[in-house]
Amino acid sequence: MGIRPLGDRVLIETLEEDVVKKGSLFIPDTAKEKPQQGKVIAVGNGKYEDGKLVSIDVKAGDKVLYGKYAGTEVKFDGKDYLIVRESDILAVLS
Repeated sequence: MGIRPLGDRVLIETLEEDVVKKGSLFIPDTAKEKPQQGKVIAVGNGKYEDGKLVSIDVKAGDKVLYGKYAGTEVKFDGKDYLIVRESDILAVLS
């Protein structure tokens, strides 16, 4: 992988939700909701609090739920990724 997040940041590959088509309606990409689920690809080392390194709770391979407008979108090797702070991750899905 060519992207390594720094500090308490996490690299997430966004997972597109399955499209359910009703009738013959076409919904353009601009009107669709942003995905809120993704797969963790890489994590940073953590952040320093009171002089001690606090590690990140998620690990590569975890499926996570994150805030709707969280993070920074990045395109790398033709794939869409999101770089978020650990605090923007709401839950780990099992």
